[in-house]
Amino acid sequence: MNKVDKKILQLLQKDGRLTNADLSEKVNVSPATCHRRTSQLFKDGYISETRAIIAPEKVDRSTLVLVGVVLDRSTQESFASFESAIKKFSFILDCYLVAGDFDYFLKVRVKDMAGFNKLHSSQLLDLPSVRQLRTFFVMKEVQDNAPLSF
Repeated sequence: MNKVDKKILQLLQKDGRLTNADLSEKVNVSPATCHRRTSQLFKDGYISETRAIIAPEKVDRSTLVLVGVVLDRSTQESFASFESAIKKFSFILDCYLVAGDFDYFLKVRVKDMAGFNKLHSSQLLDLPSVRQLRTFFVMKEVQDNAPLSF
């Protein structure tokens, strides 16, 4: 990966809707070269996907909740069972296996606290191998999904 490739990645992180013509102009290469390089970045896995970021408040999902999960045992089977179950819930945006006091952290978007309470009691508590859930309601999103710097 050279300087042009890095510049393409940086620009696309800021605006994934840039046309090839605009992108090629900004990185100072021909449109054909820019298209070839961008295609290669996708092929090589530097860019995994492109998608729109939806404003949560516009779709009634303005409440962000982080959930710390402790499993009742630390075995490959309990981790696999939990991870399989988590992938079935569309309200869970992210799930991270972590080191420390928790086994996992979940990032959840819901309409409001009452909506989370319903999910908590009807779905999260029923997840396999869960011993404890600790809930953190986000009061202010200071930075979310910032571009990677390299």
